[in-house]
Amino acid sequence: MTATPAAPRPAEGHLGRALIEETAKKSGLVWVRGPVGPARGLWHVWREGAVCLVGDGSLEQPLADMGLSDGATATVTVRGKDKGARLVVWSARVRELAPMGEQWQAAVDELKGKRLNAPDADTMLRRWADESRVLRLEPTGEPLEQPGSMPHDAQAAPPPATPATTRRPQPAGLPRLLARRGKRRTG
Repeated sequence: MTATPAAPRPAEGHLGRALIEETAKKSGLVWVRGPVGPARGLWHVWREGAVCLVGDGSLEQPLADMGLSDGATATVTVRGKDKGARLVVWSARVRELAPMGEQWQAAVDELKGKRLNAPDADTMLRRWADESRVLRLEPTGEPLEQPGSMPHDAQAAPPPATPATTRRPQPAGLPRLLARRGKRRTG
């Protein structure tokens, strides 16, 4: 009896890229941390090996305060759809697409289908060319985190400082007062 040789395993790089692509395609939202500020959830499309997104301008998702300029690096986190848990984290190079160029046009053709509730659907592409930026976030290597190599701490950001407070205990007489009001309205 002769043993059949094991099928060759794909190179690790192909598995990492496949994981990045599949999770980004299935998710409507990615968390992007630019060189400046905290991570922000951004809607996107996956197109030809990169996350494409549109932002800035008056009606689109804000990107300017994140430091996402052409040539910068960013960290992209993709969550799972079933439980919302972090599935893969990867490093990306940011490329800004020239308005009305061939790559820009191909990206916005897909992005316009994902843009929900646009108040100016018929003139949206013109507005994007005039006011917004279309960015490609291209993976630069293997995933930084993936199933089997996730950190054990929560990695949750502390809540921002706020003057808001929690509710104070309700006054002792409030339930009786509310009960009396209810009786008057029904009677």
